[in-house]
Amino acid sequence: MWRRRYVSARQLDGFRHYKYNAVDTNPLSVYVMQPIWNKIIKIVPLWIAPNLLTFSGFVMILVNYFLISFYDWDYTASGTSPGLVPTWVWLFSAFTTFCAYALDSIDGKHARRTQSSSPLGELFDHGLDSWATSIFVLSFFSVCSRDNGKTGVSVYTMYIYLSIVLFNFMCSHWEKYNTGVLFLPWGYDLSQVVLITAYLLTGLVGVEVWQKPYLFGYYITDVLVILLIGFSLLLSFPQTLYNIHRAHLKKTLKNGSLYEGLLPLVSPLLLFVLLTVWVVLSPGNILAKQPRLFLWMVGVTFSNVICKVIVCQMSSTRPELLHWFLFPLALVVYAAISGLLGWAEEAVLAAFTALVTAAHVHYGICVGRQLSEHFNIYIFSLKKRVQE
Repeated sequence: MWRRRYVSARQLDGFRHYKYNAVDTNPLSVYVMQPIWNKIIKIVPLWIAPNLLTFSGFVMILVNYFLISFYDWDYTASGTSPGLVPTWVWLFSAFTTFCAYALDSIDGKHARRTQSSSPLGELFDHGLDSWATSIFVLSFFSVCSRDNGKTGVSVYTMYIYLSIVLFNFMCSHWEKYNTGVLFLPWGYDLSQVVLITAYLLTGLVGVEVWQKPYLFGYYITDVLVILLIGFSLLLSFPQTLYNIHRAHLKKTLKNGSLYEGLLPLVSPLLLFVLLTVWVVLSPGNILAKQPRLFLWMVGVTFSNVICKVIVCQMSSTRPELLHWFLFPLALVVYAAISGLLGWAEEAVLAAFTALVTAAHVHYGICVGRQLSEHFNIYIFSLKKRVQE
């Protein structure tokens, strides 16, 4: 069951020639956070594997998400029952978010410190990041609360917000696929600081802070959405296009044709087209009825699609044109919007979500084991594997 070989022989050979290349120009990261991480890394024992730090951070993100989900499944607690989510939950969210942020920031430093850097470690890190990106956002929505007629954010705004965040993540790795360089996005460090501050503010002051208009009658959540859209359209995406254009002028692009350069975008964009069609045309208004389940499914499917792009980018191979998730999703969307599902639409969403989540976990475990055997290393230990 766990021996499925998702990575081809050609990709395995490509991984052997891979070299990590990243550029960090974010002032917040370079001048504020990096000195903090350099101090924290000194207390990490040398016997701990870097991937263990990465995975521990991801587990903390999951624990925080499921804890908030327990108290606020449908994103209404902060709006209709402000005291329903205990204060300690918000403070715990701030703590786990900071720990996950720290662990994600020091795992690479620890790998270099223990001389255990490997393509497996980078893929493990970026693969979990592709999933954690959506989970961060889904947890934060409980702070905002869904629209109750007076305050809160509509579920459609939540969907747009999540889509923009995932679009930015996709652009970073599409950029690296074409240039060979990971230009670390400025938004990551800023978003983590904002999340931690938001949880602390909610825990210390209460969710009411999000339900009062401030500047020119706008709520804090409105300002955050405006800043996110502006940051993405005016800074992040243009910067990605500029870096690719600059590589083109320098003749350092990794892909010689426009088709190959755009190929990694096909499946993610088709994915969001199908999901948006379902959201807009659903007879049963599926997003409003099951926002948490639907948005979780969006995050999982996106993560699996992007993970395959990252594998191709790191192994210098061509990605598939159409991800297999698109085919069952297209059938589900057609059955839903045509009315064939009827009252069973929510049940089918739950079944499809379970399917893609299980498939994604299976993919991650199998790819990890495959690369672990290929490089003769363990995932969560610094010991070398015994050759069979």
